[in-house]
Amino acid sequence: MPDVNLAAIPSPTTAAWNLGPIPIRAYALCIVLGIVAACYIAERRLRARGAPPYLVLDIAIWAVPAGILGARIYSLITSPGQYFGAGHSPWEWAQIWHGGLGIWGAVAGGGLGAWIACRQVGVPLSMFADTLAPGLAVAQAIGRWGNWFNNELFGRPTSLPWGLKVYEMVDGKAVILDGQPIARPGLYHPTFLYESLWCLGVAVLVWYLDRRYQFGRGRAFAVYVMAYTVGRFWIEALRIDEANHFLGLRLNDWTSILVFLGALVYFLRVKGPRLVLVPDGENTFRAVPADEAAEAHEAAEAQETAETAVASENDAELSTSEGSEVDDVEADQPESPEVPASTGPPGEPAEKQQ
Repeated sequence: MPDVNLAAIPSPTTAAWNLGPIPIRAYALCIVLGIVAACYIAERRLRARGAPPYLVLDIAIWAVPAGILGARIYSLITSPGQYFGAGHSPWEWAQIWHGGLGIWGAVAGGGLGAWIACRQVGVPLSMFADTLAPGLAVAQAIGRWGNWFNNELFGRPTSLPWGLKVYEMVDGKAVILDGQPIARPGLYHPTFLYESLWCLGVAVLVWYLDRRYQFGRGRAFAVYVMAYTVGRFWIEALRIDEANHFLGLRLNDWTSILVFLGALVYFLRVKGPRLVLVPDGENTFRAVPADEAAEAHEAAEAQETAETAVASENDAELSTSEGSEVDDVEADQPESPEVPASTGPPGEPAEKQQ
């Protein structure tokens, strides 16, 4: 008698809905929600370090598009068989709403975009990376649910109680036969769920360690990278979707190993205090160590007070000067000669009026 698992995790049979002529795809919604969550968390953490309101939006407008582009390029390079060759349309490589965004490409592309933006607003990239780290992990946790809607990136077959039921999908809909969606035989490891939960744990870990040890110069981001790669390594080993292999391991496993080692070296070698932003003129800021922030704020306030006083003195001098010029003009005007009053009838000269 075949095993029956009543505790299987169901998968959606629809990953897209139509709003008139516009398709609304669950994968895209999950990505957008993840981006919003990451921006919100980074904004809160940036403000706590002296940043003006909504500074994160000035950085996100560069980092988000560059991150999506980098994520797609990475997926195209590491899994070309999913987009090119027989059975694929000529433009399938551009259809990101079907999935196919690699996290390492997103980090690289987003990092480049963030670097450009940080140079423009005067914020050190390492400081922004530290404030972003927990939010980025939360964004990944949310984004992985897009894979659940797409019925993709699941693991190998399993008989565990939390096995995932997977449907055959075409363009966001389950394939229907005799009025019923076609499901793959058996159950599979819900790797999307494993990674989502792991990323939430990474977010909490980074937040806690950063709060306790006051990391600076990108070390909180390095903790995020190390923690994420550990989880990605064992989760990647469970997946059975098409991927390139090297020496018996999936390419993403090798990437996780190399990135983990790079983050570990960075964390051990790079030291430095946490930075905060202090005013440095009108609408400009500079980063200083946290223990110098109070002194820097006092200096900035003193400078602002002095500049205000100088401006007030200049305004007072200008007002006095303008008043003096008016008095001088009035003083220089000649007096009008006196005209004797007329006592006679109108029209008669004064000298004839006796």
